Amino acid sequence: MVHHANILSMNEEIIQIARRIKALREITGISQESLSEYLEIPPGEYLSMESGKTDISVALLIRISQRLNVELSALLTGENPRLHQYCVVRKGHGIVAERKQQYKYENLAYNFVHKRAEPFIVTASADDIKEIQYNSHPGQEFNYVLEGSMAIFLEGHEILLNEGDSIYFDSSHKHAMKALNNKPVKFLAITV
Repeated sequence: MVHHANILSMNEEIIQIARRIKALREITGISQESLSEYLEIPPGEYLSMESGKTDISVALLIRISQRLNVELSALLTGENPRLHQYCVVRKGHGIVAERKQQYKYENLAYNFVHKRAEPFIVTASADDIKEIQYNSHPGQEFNYVLEGSMAIFLEGHEILLNEGDSIYFDSSHKHAMKALNNKPVKFLAITV
């Protein structure tokens, strides 16, 4: 099993992911305009992501992988998953994707073919975030706090979660999270 954390700088990782997206998009014959429309983002924002100039959120990477009909791990690593019956990922050996500096995602089922859910361990730094960045994606999401505390902002609601608390929600609604008490938070996130 390959552990990809810290092998590439974040900028190199973003550029490699962008190149994979562009190549797969071209192979499938999907235009940049069509993909930006599917993702519900302006064409200029999509072009910036595909050129590797700006980061791509994990939620958008999941949607891109769905549209291109590839596994998320193929975008993240360039390798296709191979396991069909089960996939064991040892502690600290998931595929790590660091997005937007304050978030680190560790994919816990990257090598399983045709997943119906994407499980991640997410670590959010305690950085003082001035503006909450909302996100939305089709499907549902489950979050279970492993360490620390966080606030989930969901369509006008602010839900406080502490270690051992969980939330299940419709992720098509705009949502965001923030670590609390000037400490990082670590939680299990499963998107379906």
